[in-house]
Amino acid sequence: MNEKDRNQKDKGIDAIIDKMMRAWGLDNKMKEMDVINAWPDLMGQGIANRTERIRITNKVLHLKMNSSVMRDELHYGRNVIIQRINEFAGTEMINDIWFE
Repeated sequence: MNEKDRNQKDKGIDAIIDKMMRAWGLDNKMKEMDVINAWPDLMGQGIANRTERIRITNKVLHLKMNSSVMRDELHYGRNVIIQRINEFAGTEMINDIWFE
């Protein structure tokens, strides 16, 4: 098999996997997991250390913080957080933030 055939075959496999992920509804779940895993990079280690729980449900980011001061600061900056996450995901991943 020459390199041209191998590259075409690899592209085909990538396309098949992407198609399967979309068909099974897992592409958005994978993006959600990417956002959750990138939380320290997106928001900084200080905020990540004070985040006890993070999840995304129905385009809503649910955060549980162990600091009431940090929770209030994030509440005021929620539009910036939404913008950062959506830019990172490349799509409208979240449109609201709820603090628990």
